Amino acid sequence: MKNILITGCSSGIGRALALELNKRQGFNVLASARKEDDLFSLKELGISTLALDVTDEVQVDRALKSVSEEHGVIDVLINNAGYGSMGAVVELPREELLRQFKTNVFAPVLLANKLIPAMREQGQGSIINIGSISGEVTTPFSGSYCASKAAFNAFSDAMRMELKPFGIRVLTVLPGAIKSRFAENANAALERVFSEDSIYFPIEEGVRERANASQDRPTPAEKVATEIADWLESSSQKGILRVGNGSRALPGLKRLLPGSWFEAILRRRFRLNRLPVR
Repeated sequence: MKNILITGCSSGIGRALALELNKRQGFNVLASARKEDDLFSLKELGISTLALDVTDEVQVDRALKSVSEEHGVIDVLINNAGYGSMGAVVELPREELLRQFKTNVFAPVLLANKLIPAMREQGQGSIINIGSISGEVTTPFSGSYCASKAAFNAFSDAMRMELKPFGIRVLTVLPGAIKSRFAENANAALERVFSEDSIYFPIEEGVRERANASQDRPTPAEKVATEIADWLESSSQKGILRVGNGSRALPGLKRLLPGSWFEAILRRRFRLNRLPVR
């Protein structure tokens, strides 16, 4: 029986993963989220749940100690918890930028570092990092989020090469548009940094369109969960998994088009071409 710790299970990919892996043989799912109350429906199904704010190292250490005592070694870590900051880079408060990188980059890397020694000692393990195509395709009004995912994608790729000699597989998942509460959370984040004082307020519609872009013809989170579960059950050495609407098309388009053309498309898409020039 393999113990699987999944972060960010209150909704979206994390919740779908907990449900999918719980149905399969040989997996003991440990579903976590910042608020354990958000996991009540999973707990009702017999899935083990725990409160885990990945940015709080004291809480992380306490949770891992508890899991170790009750279940033993964590064989699979799925780094899914994330935060989506929205708004123009030039107007981003310092605390928002720090929160973005602390949640999407530092926390998952440090969590993996805490679990790798036990995986290395037993000569096997898996780490699945939920990155994003936003780490490959930068869009206006999401610079902080895109930068954090680019950094996380790079960390994940480095881990894969560094840990292979120890029998630890690392999968970098690059989702496109996936049905989730991302847009709802992104809009809440946007409200903290965007107001009538913004130099981009004349194109407010474009700014808000970016916050909602992840829900443009989204792929069900269950499809992501199924593909990840299939990878876990296999001996595949594939290191990158693209899944969801736009996960291949957008990076492909960026590679094909001259940079200036691609940026012009994005400027029009998010109304930057309508911004009054002074």
